[in-house]
Amino acid sequence: MSFHEVRFPTAISRGAQGGPERRTDVVVLGSGFEERNSRWAESRRSYNAGYGVTSLDALHEVIAFFEERRGRFHGFRWRDHADWKSCPPASVTTALDQEIGVGDGVTRSYQLTKIYGLSYAPYAREIRKPVVGTVKVAVDGVARTEGEHFTVDATSGVVRFEVGVTPAPGAIVTAGFEFDVPVRFDTDKLEINLSGFASGAIPNIPVIEIRL
Repeated sequence: MSFHEVRFPTAISRGAQGGPERRTDVVVLGSGFEERNSRWAESRRSYNAGYGVTSLDALHEVIAFFEERRGRFHGFRWRDHADWKSCPPASVTTALDQEIGVGDGVTRSYQLTKIYGLSYAPYAREIRKPVVGTVKVAVDGVARTEGEHFTVDATSGVVRFEVGVTPAPGAIVTAGFEFDVPVRFDTDKLEINLSGFASGAIPNIPVIEIRL
């Protein structure tokens, strides 16, 4: 799958509209009871970047970005301003934010993960596009240093420990990070009406998450 490691302009995505989506089949029985089936194991996010376009210069910037991505062909990074950290958006990340694995003395690679929920049915979301330089890692609460104790693949979200510092059996591996959402445009055609835009119309620029 073709993917460009470049982020959509954040000044525009900040005003976008959208969020996570799930697919659930609901069948209402004759008794009034329901049967529900979740068709997707993972949620999928979608956005409309048009809500963040507030000037003709911003619109031009989106057109240039769209053309370079060849419409729906190339994927790219997207900053979801409501959910872009291992902690709440207004907080500062720490190496203790998210548990990403338990050591066994052999495993050296761990996938960055963010957990949603606590008691009933927590959802583990794999983070594939961490922001370079933001990943913090700890083992049993002791901070590790990137480049010395571990490396991070920013294109896949995999943390790999160096030989000699493999997490011991039972050791809790935690991480804090910032991340982007891998997305693509959900159209090969931008409908732009400049007269409507001048009077306050919002262009439709759909963006949808892709699975990697």
